[in-house]
Amino acid sequence: MTILKFGGSNFLGPEGYHRVARHIAQRRAAGLNKIVVVVSAMKGDTDSLKAQILEVNPEASPSNLDAALAIGEMKSVCLLEAAVSRLGISVTSLNGYSLGIRTNSDFGRATVESVDPRHIRSALQEHDVVIAAGAQAIDQSGRVTFLGRNTSDLTAVVIASMLEEHACEIYSDVPGVSTGDPNIIAEAQLIPEIGYRTIAKMSRYGAKVLHHGAVEYAEKHAVTIFCKSLTNDGVVTGTTVTGHGNARSVTVARDAVVISFASVAARDNRRALLDQNGITTIDVEQNDRFGLCVMSDTDFAMRLVESTGIPPVSIGSTMVVTVLDASVRRVHLIGDYERAVSLARQLHEQMYPGAVAERFGRG
Repeated sequence: MTILKFGGSNFLGPEGYHRVARHIAQRRAAGLNKIVVVVSAMKGDTDSLKAQILEVNPEASPSNLDAALAIGEMKSVCLLEAAVSRLGISVTSLNGYSLGIRTNSDFGRATVESVDPRHIRSALQEHDVVIAAGAQAIDQSGRVTFLGRNTSDLTAVVIASMLEEHACEIYSDVPGVSTGDPNIIAEAQLIPEIGYRTIAKMSRYGAKVLHHGAVEYAEKHAVTIFCKSLTNDGVVTGTTVTGHGNARSVTVARDAVVISFASVAARDNRRALLDQNGITTIDVEQNDRFGLCVMSDTDFAMRLVESTGIPPVSIGSTMVVTVLDASVRRVHLIGDYERAVSLARQLHEQMYPGAVAERFGRG
């Protein structure tokens, strides 16, 4: 059995679904009997759904938002099922209500509490391919829950673990993990093998290739992740995420949020709350205000801060450039995109002079 996951960058339009369907057909022709395919929403759909709900009701409940956001992946599942079926392959689809994944009721970023593989195994007995909606599950009351932004990776890893498979393939618009964002740093080097904790840290500080929650779940359940890219010329295999492999990198968080408070005590109190929920923050001081910079899970972080009932003094956006090796070495908050990109390139050049390939240490 093989578990594949395709992110939203693979689905820029109808042709994206046909291309993924053709790849599935090729994998079956190569000898794979059963395939589970986890899909993300079409690029832009999640933001559009969120905007529509908040336009109708700016105070929409968290459970209402989760139900709405889940529609993006459900739509994507239907489109891919149609494309695969057109090729004459026996296929069915499952969404959060029938995947067998149960979570707590922390709407916006629910945590997996239990899994039941019977639904997927039953579907696989009747069909050769099962298309699964990513980033969603249900809570103990049967309400749909959202695992968080960009968490279809997590769904793929959870399904691999619950089916007792020890690997899954994750396809995005880049072939793997690099020493910097290849979209802004042309000299960034592909990292062939990297450890769970290293890439999880990179993800928390802005790297977008894999979601940190997926990596942490993979480490806990011994699931190897193969990062790949589906191109017009075929499949490019980039990075294997496993128990070892270290690398230095420069990350750029383009949509970080700075939350300012009236006092150090207020900031420390909110930081403790975010820490308890696994959200990475950095202390900042700007214009005599005491703030926290959040680089991942920003929607959920804002919801937690708002839940305290004491509004922050201000909320702003920024970009964060971070140098990472065995630890977090340097963090730079920059409001201007061009300056952030320029700094990231400079720091990468300092780390890898002339972009000369190096061996990446293990540990």
